[in-house]
Amino acid sequence: MAMSFAYWDDCVDLPDLEAMWEVREVRTEWLKAGEVRGSKVHLSRDPDGQPYLTQTEMRSEIVIIVCNKTHILSLLQGMVCAIAELESDRQLLAKRVDKKSKQYTLGLMQLLPKTVQWLISSQRLTAAYSELGYHQYGEEVNSDILFKPFLNVYFGAAYVKWLSKFDNKVRSEEFIIRAYKGGTKKATHKSTLQYWKGYLSVKENFPSRKSVDDGPTSSNAPEPVSENPTDANNDGYWDSRLSPEDMAEMWNHPEIRKEWSKYKERKGKVRFTHDDKNRAFLSRVELKAVAEIVLSKHLISKKIKPAVLCAIAEVVSKRFVNGVRERPGIMGIDFSTAYWIYVELGFRAYKIETVDDLKSPFVSMYFGAAYVSWLSEYEGRERTPEFVAEAYFVGPKNVNPQDTSPLWLKFVETLSKYEETKR
Repeated sequence: MAMSFAYWDDCVDLPDLEAMWEVREVRTEWLKAGEVRGSKVHLSRDPDGQPYLTQTEMRSEIVIIVCNKTHILSLLQGMVCAIAELESDRQLLAKRVDKKSKQYTLGLMQLLPKTVQWLISSQRLTAAYSELGYHQYGEEVNSDILFKPFLNVYFGAAYVKWLSKFDNKVRSEEFIIRAYKGGTKKATHKSTLQYWKGYLSVKENFPSRKSVDDGPTSSNAPEPVSENPTDANNDGYWDSRLSPEDMAEMWNHPEIRKEWSKYKERKGKVRFTHDDKNRAFLSRVELKAVAEIVLSKHLISKKIKPAVLCAIAEVVSKRFVNGVRERPGIMGIDFSTAYWIYVELGFRAYKIETVDDLKSPFVSMYFGAAYVSWLSEYEGRERTPEFVAEAYFVGPKNVNPQDTSPLWLKFVETLSKYEETKR
């Protein structure tokens, strides 16, 4: 059975969780996200549903708690954070298999189980291992235990500390990092040079979640706006943005029921997933379900594929619930266009009175789909998929058939992700 965490409580011991709450930055982030002390604390999830640590959780607390108790210098603490960013992008359940050796690495620090076993058996960790309470897991560490964040960081930090004084010599940062990747024998080998360069870049920038923040690169594509800081507390739930009927349709969708049940969501209070900056977004499963439901309920006569709508949403809004700048909602359709579709074209399944109405995923999807339908027969003739997509992004009068738009290329790339997804 595959390892799965929905809450912090699933993967940390109670004293460590209480220590997290005691840190101001972490406490502020959790309270802003709607967490309540004394209740279970949700883990953040990326668009693919994988649990990950925010940068605040990773850098402000776990590394500090573990490293302080194991007497690891602040310089090494910074290394541990950068390594976790580079190795796993802070994904708790990250797992990679080396094609040649068939060995696998696990968790935040991408540890080899045999390295962990060596660290334990070497007696170098006995005191700290016991002090932190990890001796309860025994001398033979089960691989699944290594997905627990505190334990994983503990062993990763211990290995970094050991490398820093390898062979009884004070080692450079470059030696430590390259040895972490390829072993001490390859610390100066060309095979680890690129890893060192990647580490320096990560350490300098500490980028946000790649899977969430990667998106349109065209100058026509605005950057996401930060959501209202109180959004997670007052309007951070699906139920507050959808009608009871639409919520029932979501729960009846087999893929949604599977995903929401997996992450222990409950009827009446289904949380939106939020990124590091507290911006609510839809997972790809959620986005595709919204498209399928809207088309089947209201636009079944229109020849529109759900994957097309999903790809448009991903390019134009990166799946952020509130959209980006002047393009509200997941479909990024502006209010004036949506209102024109409502009044002039007679698409009345959803009432639209203000721009905030478009911040409902169903409303935005409905008017976005209606706009796609209109563009597909623009000026009375059937249009190509390329025209429809580009016209959606830049307007039908601005489409240049001789110019392959970067947005079109991004759309095609994104479309393949949804067309390959099997129900």
